Parts: sequence; C-alpha cells; structure tokens
Amino acid sequence: MTGGELTLGAVLARLEEREREIAAQAETTQEKIAELTALLDGLDKVTEAIRITRKTLLELPDPQPPVPPAVELPDHPAYQQIMAVFAAADAPLRARAVCEAMDLEIAPNNVNNVRLKLKRLAERRILVETEQGLFTLPRP
Repeated sequence: MTGGELTLGAVLARLEEREREIAAQAETTQEKIAELTALLDGLDKVTEAIRITRKTLLELPDPQPPVPPAVELPDHPAYQQIMAVFAAADAPLRARAVCEAMDLEIAPNNVNNVRLKLKRLAERRILVETEQGLFTLPRP
C-alpha cells in the first residue's frame, strides 16, 4: 500500500468520528428545537390571553359619564325666590334686576345682599357668573 491510501480500519474510524459529530449536532439541534417549541407555546398562550382580553373589553358597555352630585340649595326662602326669578328669566341677570323681579326696594343694602347670595349660588355651581356681576342658570 502506498502512503496516500487509506486502510479499511482508517476509513471506518473516520466514518465513526463523523457519525459522532453528526449525532452531537443532531442532539444540539434537538435541544434548540425543544427550546424554540417551548418559546412558541408560551407566545401562543400570551397571544390567546390578549385575544380574550380584547374580546372582553370590546363587549363591555361604554362607560356612563359621572353624574355630578346634586347641589343643595340653601334653606333660606330668599334663595327659593332667586331661583324662581332665574327660572322665569330668558337672559342673564344682575343683582339689581333680581331685586326688581323679587319686588325688593332698590336700596344698596338689598342689592348687596342679593349679590352675595348670587355669588354663593355661583360658588355652589347652581348659577354661573358669565361676566362680573352677570348671573345665569348653567347650561347642561
């Protein structure tokens, strides 16, 4: 035999070595496949959870706007009279006009008292002060 020729034993040894290399690569590839399969299963579960959440959220009714708390009118009868004047009015009113509508004497003391009451009603959001000294009922 010449030096370039391989013996049957050498060829078999090389084949056995190559077979072990391929088996090792196959095992590594199987491990990678198992990892990727587990990752894919996890992603499928998360995707399904997102689908269920989206479906649930789409089935929820639209939220209703919060109902503002009922505003209580002060007990004093003057407030009842003032609110009656505004219920009948078709435009914003000043304290003097409210005094006239309530048949009060147009005296500085009366106008100032009505103005203070109008301010209190505006603070409670029962009335709205559209500009300084001009009051009206709030619009819904």
